Amino acid sequence: MRTVVSKSETKVFRIKIGLFHFFFFLGFLGILAVRSAEPAPAEDRKAADFRLQDPRDQEIITLSELRQKNKAVVLIFLGVECPLSNQFTPVLSELYKEYKSKGIAFVGINANAQDSRERVAVHARKHAIPFPVVKDAGHKVADQLGALRTPEAFVVDSSGIIRYQGRIDDQFGIGYARPGKPTRRDLAAALDEILAGKTVSVPRTDAAGCRIGRVAKPKSAGQITYAKQVSRILQKHCQECHRPGRIGPMSLLTFEDALAWSDTIREVVSEGRMPPWHADPRYGKFSNDRRLSQEDKETLLAWLDHGTPRGDDKDLPPPRRFPEGWSIGTPDLVVKMPRAYEVPAKAPKDGIPYQFFTVDPGFKEDRWIQCAEARPDAAAVVHHILVFIQRKGEFFNPDEPGAVLCGTAPGDMPLMLPDGLAKKVPAGAKLVFQMHYTPNGKAQRDQSSVALVFAKKPPRHPVYTLPVWNGRFISRLDRIPAGADNYKIESEHVFEQDAHLLTFMPHMHLRGKDFLYEAIYPNGKKETLLSVPRYDFNWQSVYRLAEPLAMPKGTKLHCIAHFDNSAKNPNNPDPTKAVYWGDQTWEEMMIGWIDYYLDQEKP
Repeated sequence: MRTVVSKSETKVFRIKIGLFHFFFFLGFLGILAVRSAEPAPAEDRKAADFRLQDPRDQEIITLSELRQKNKAVVLIFLGVECPLSNQFTPVLSELYKEYKSKGIAFVGINANAQDSRERVAVHARKHAIPFPVVKDAGHKVADQLGALRTPEAFVVDSSGIIRYQGRIDDQFGIGYARPGKPTRRDLAAALDEILAGKTVSVPRTDAAGCRIGRVAKPKSAGQITYAKQVSRILQKHCQECHRPGRIGPMSLLTFEDALAWSDTIREVVSEGRMPPWHADPRYGKFSNDRRLSQEDKETLLAWLDHGTPRGDDKDLPPPRRFPEGWSIGTPDLVVKMPRAYEVPAKAPKDGIPYQFFTVDPGFKEDRWIQCAEARPDAAAVVHHILVFIQRKGEFFNPDEPGAVLCGTAPGDMPLMLPDGLAKKVPAGAKLVFQMHYTPNGKAQRDQSSVALVFAKKPPRHPVYTLPVWNGRFISRLDRIPAGADNYKIESEHVFEQDAHLLTFMPHMHLRGKDFLYEAIYPNGKKETLLSVPRYDFNWQSVYRLAEPLAMPKGTKLHCIAHFDNSAKNPNNPDPTKAVYWGDQTWEEMMIGWIDYYLDQEKP
């Protein structure tokens, strides 16, 4: 096997495999959306008085009293499970500290039907929200103000006029998170203009976020019901992620769950954002394809259109059973990092360098691994884990085909091989954890682990993971020019023996735009194997082929990626600078990961 780059190029750079910086939960399940509305004249819009209670300390909050004591009141609609709302809570805390001494009051309002008073209190304490958070039972305040999403801000002046409605700032949105800071602090700008006695220059902005869960009155019966059809669709396509303890921010295990999130379900299904799947359906067949069939999509939307009837519970399917603890099932062995790492509250200017931890699993004989799953201990600050195999007496070389055991990052990365295929961990080998930590403002302690499931018998073929990359880019001899909006980087690998492909995993960072794998066979025929036309750095998806794909000797695997380093890309840290290969999120990578086996190689 060989990669078509020179050895001199690859030696220039010490390879550290990395993944994008995790702006976790930011549109990661596609539940975020933007509401556009025609702004009404400020003088025509007044906020009605309300009297609501903060369930943390039972304090009664009255809007009229706050108006009398302050120059303006900021009302922020929040949600317990909304990822964007939670991403903005530190920003809101800082805004509160910045403006409280200037005569600005802040009140959080939870109008979600699915968020009980108790959940609101627990959530506010967990996120250390320094201002009152009240429960708007029956969403009466939300209805009066016209609030649709979390987070959505309203600024009410001392006379009761709504002077501003919309987003907090433009740092986070659908599928993007501007590194560093926002380009416009919309809420802060409105407050500054009010304090200066000026008219708010931008009184309305589009708010991105989750739909507020309003009280619904479902029909009792219908041709399409939750019990007969919808429950089965949710089981098949949604519950893998949307259940307690998984990556989905809300549970969709029950009728009540589906009802509470019905508006969001309609939105994300109609727009094709959920379930998350980024491969062009014209190319390749994949066993883990999450897409809804057209029939399932129409059924789900028809149920929503016709009053979300529950139906008869006797028609419900048996609950779907999921493995407890690990998605790969009960492990045969769990290996932890040899010691914990203290993750600081804030990262240095250049980020935290990748941390490496070596542990001896104690294998006295060769072990064949069929499934492996890395799990972070302090998930909030672990961006990614890669677990490597270091052979006894050898220097750790992460770019060798047999070096990677498994990894984890936002998306789908556990090693899950069919019967007859496995990865080899030789006797005496050690496991090396490569850890990418991303501090979030709170110091934490991490001691991550990896779970292993052993093959029941020696496999037919050993499996290898290979990164297909561009030697000049890795060696920093090439770079993405400043302002380039469609810069192409290519890489290739030539199979020197007959082989079969199993999986693909394209990887780029914040400027990644699209990624394509194609095979160029010895007879000159070209075939597109996977196309990801809209790369999403929030989803490091593995695309598992439904059947192993033959790669005859001499076949060239060609990878083509495009990058947007222009100001049009909201994820771009700095469009004025050229970008080089590097570990940190504000740098870039281009890796076409593959899993494969060699036809003639036996254990």
